Amino acid sequence: MIQFLLNQELRSEHALDPNLTVLNYLREHLGKPGTKEGCASGDCGACTVVVGELQTDDSGREHIRYRSLNSCLTFVSSLHGKQLISVEDLKHQGQLHSVQKAMVECHGSQCGFCTPGFVMSLFALQKNSDHADSHKAHEALAGNLCRCTGYRPILAAAEQVCCAKQPDQFDAREAETIARLKAIAPTDTGELNSGDKRCLVPLIVADLADLYDAYPQAKLLAGGTDLALEVTQFHRTLPVMIYVGNVAEMKRIERFDDRLEIGAASALSDCYDALQAEYPDFGELLQRFASLQIRNQGTLGGNIGNASPIGDSPPLLIALGAQIVLCKGETRRTLALEDYFIDYRVTARQESEFIEKIIVPRASAEQLFRAYKVSKRLDDDISAVCAAFNLRIENGVVADARVAFGGMAATPKRAKSCEAALRGAPWNNTTVERACAALAQDFTPLSDFRASKEYRLLSAQNLLRKYFIELQTPHIETRVTAYV
Repeated sequence: MIQFLLNQELRSEHALDPNLTVLNYLREHLGKPGTKEGCASGDCGACTVVVGELQTDDSGREHIRYRSLNSCLTFVSSLHGKQLISVEDLKHQGQLHSVQKAMVECHGSQCGFCTPGFVMSLFALQKNSDHADSHKAHEALAGNLCRCTGYRPILAAAEQVCCAKQPDQFDAREAETIARLKAIAPTDTGELNSGDKRCLVPLIVADLADLYDAYPQAKLLAGGTDLALEVTQFHRTLPVMIYVGNVAEMKRIERFDDRLEIGAASALSDCYDALQAEYPDFGELLQRFASLQIRNQGTLGGNIGNASPIGDSPPLLIALGAQIVLCKGETRRTLALEDYFIDYRVTARQESEFIEKIIVPRASAEQLFRAYKVSKRLDDDISAVCAAFNLRIENGVVADARVAFGGMAATPKRAKSCEAALRGAPWNNTTVERACAALAQDFTPLSDFRASKEYRLLSAQNLLRKYFIELQTPHIETRVTAYV
């Protein structure tokens, strides 16, 4: 059985189909049609809902953290122990919520189809903001698409709800909601079981390892932003899933003198502060990783584990010399991330083995790390090419070089010929041009709808030239840049 709060209503579910998304649960099982299906792939934001989780801050104060999610990519099993809020829950005692009023007063809705999703994104923004912030507003709304308004009135609504923030029914009932969430906090493995399909929800790594050993054919479910597409886009059935999002050990982010240890189930939005503090370019790239709804859901371990050749984080992690800890039963092994990727969607992971955490070396003053993402849109888009450069230059000579790319091969991959052309050579234009030529030895890119092979290779070479220019003239730095 799993339990969660639907606004303030306790829901206990056991026999639901584990392949059921929150979107379809709301619409088809609960008769709440305000949440819309636009794309069923997490791109349009029409299905946005907000999920509340009990958190304890550094001072020990308990509070509820509200996050926007794409309900079309969220399986119901991931709600275990949480609070689900949909657009129907905002109106209170016959009065519109302040974010709904702002959309009306700022003329932020025309046809209205996308409006509930915008309202829920604005609600989460208001809950997580103390004042108007244009950057945060754009970030909060980048995952919501509208064909009618041109966005200006919606941004005006965002400014209004953050400037004139008013206490609401959720604030008034916070203490009660915290108590209710504590009362339903999971104490053992939860399960949804429809007879022919099941999803197991362990709480500790040891139980996860035992379950995965017992069900090696199971699909591990973390954020689900990739796995859920199997159901919503390809209409496949997932007979057994194991949800790792309630394993607290795999959501820790710990700082040590020489490294960061990031639990594989840590949401990308949770990774931001730690990675931004060490590597500003990594932080900037994370802000361009899909949308806020996806970053609130998707995990760093999942972005590695799905072995996509265009995943944004692996090239950066490879350039930084990151490692992963793989767990199978009681056995653990540490593997350099670059050795994890074998071929297209093929990895070094053994049967019943899973990524437990990612180890990222902390930054040093000698490192010159930069990352670049080439995509057709600035926000909410997949890379055509993603590049990461990590050089150490001593007395004008390249002492060490790690260069990695995504989108250039069947796997995220180091450019070893390029590195060899750089290492031990003077850091000048001649060396850079020789290294650019070497990239043609490292990669034979494919052409697809995102970019041609010629464009990809030239882009990769130009990014190395860009890196060189930026290091020579830091004042013109633009870092994580989109090329259209």
